[in-house]
Amino acid sequence: MQTIEEMLESVLPEGRLVSATISQPRRKDSESFGKVAIKPLLLKNDLHYQFAYHYDKKVTHDNITPEDAKSKIADLLENDMRQGLFNTLAADYQVLVSKKGKTAILQKPPTKKQAPDLAHNRKKTYVLEEGEPVPFLVELGVMNDKGRVLAAKYDKFRQINRFLEMVRDILPSLPKGRKLTIVDFGCGKSYLTFALYHYLAVQEGFELNVVGLDLKADVIEHCESLARTLRYEGLHFRIGDIADYDEFDAVDMVITLHACDTATDAALEKAVRWGASAILSVPCCQHELFAQVQSDVLEPMLSHGILKERFSALATDAIRAKLLDLVGYKTQLLEFIDLEHTPKNILIRAVKADVADTEASWREYEAFRNFLGAAPYLEKALQDRLPAPSGA
Repeated sequence: MQTIEEMLESVLPEGRLVSATISQPRRKDSESFGKVAIKPLLLKNDLHYQFAYHYDKKVTHDNITPEDAKSKIADLLENDMRQGLFNTLAADYQVLVSKKGKTAILQKPPTKKQAPDLAHNRKKTYVLEEGEPVPFLVELGVMNDKGRVLAAKYDKFRQINRFLEMVRDILPSLPKGRKLTIVDFGCGKSYLTFALYHYLAVQEGFELNVVGLDLKADVIEHCESLARTLRYEGLHFRIGDIADYDEFDAVDMVITLHACDTATDAALEKAVRWGASAILSVPCCQHELFAQVQSDVLEPMLSHGILKERFSALATDAIRAKLLDLVGYKTQLLEFIDLEHTPKNILIRAVKADVADTEASWREYEAFRNFLGAAPYLEKALQDRLPAPSGA
């Protein structure tokens, strides 16, 4: 009778295995995964196997070499799981392990007719993959119950994934070993709020207290009801605005998407004073600088309303980024797919960092601000956190 090791010797060489699933755990508890899905992929032009461990509320991934994959699969079948199904172009192999540890390997005609597309695996992968239903996406009408993204919602699906990629990049900057508090100002219909909660709590296993805040009572009522339907115990929605919100003394992450004009600045000030480890902000409708900016040098541009509007928006975000840097953040301006509110697609992402050469940065900021003739709201709001003006 063929052993597991012998079967793997014939299955794992490059180009043979199409997919595999190992299931039926020997021990069932809340900490254990229920199945492991395996597929080949290329990383830096070398064959690897991706192991996707499916837990009750999250999926984790591990990409390993063929040699390590062989020992990992053998260990899973010998110690953790009772069944494996390996699909190759030549045959399907079903592995059955009895309660006494005896192994039977059944060879059947192949059910997969197409070789694994390793080139496809090198393409961009989403944080939330199509093909596996995600409960909040199903409830919000982005996916059907089979995990297929609806054609009319594909742009929304890409937007959600782009947002989660930006969150994924800052995970190392978030506190570890305790519950995280996150506030989303102006959450609206809350596609991204639900996405954030699902990604951090369900997929990544963070313990969370997330609050979505908006002025529209009917929207908040709907989102709160959906959170309860999804059993997202750490996600809640409140009616309120940025200026008056004082539920917390400290917050770990602040999100503000499409807060209009200086409402964005009010949210950024809140985040700084809360000592937030991370800030994600998509500004909207920047009118403040448009009414202030004056420059004879820039007059050929400023004399055209549409150009003045776009320049003012970009300059406003540059000012915000510099001010955040000055109060202890490392700030990036990133492209964001924005579909609903405004053609402006800048996302400000800031994480707490050591402040380097504040004096030189302040001089740069003053020169830029003075050249534009600006008096930014955010500078006045954070005045006690900023260096003294030059000559003071």
